[in-house]
Amino acid sequence: MSKRRIENLLRKALLEDGEMAYGLYEFELQEHIDYWYQGLLRDKDEFVFAVTENNGDVAMVLIMPDKTLYVNEEALEELRQLWPVAHKSNLKRLIPLMAEQLSRDIIAVNGVKTEGFDRHESNGAKSAS
Repeated sequence: MSKRRIENLLRKALLEDGEMAYGLYEFELQEHIDYWYQGLLRDKDEFVFAVTENNGDVAMVLIMPDKTLYVNEEALEELRQLWPVAHKSNLKRLIPLMAEQLSRDIIAVNGVKTEGFDRHESNGAKSAS
């Protein structure tokens, strides 16, 4: 699928509250939870979230340092809580990068640190795959 099409799907799901597919979470994301969690601990991230797309469906998982998992719409709602003012601007910045990774069949994984930043206005997001 083209990067542009994936970007549009991500915008709809992540910015316009479009549907996300739990089955896609189970199929593509669930098996990587432990790996991403270990990376979160190693990198001392505040949280990590992964997004995938397959055949027009989108799925997302957000992992906290205590290994609490949020999936799809719950993950998006938790992200809004973590970035109360900046979630839309942060996602707008990340969506093109995530779409590029997904267009190359790489799951988009973002470990987030907010050290030295006001989580209400900006963040220290870094992409990792």
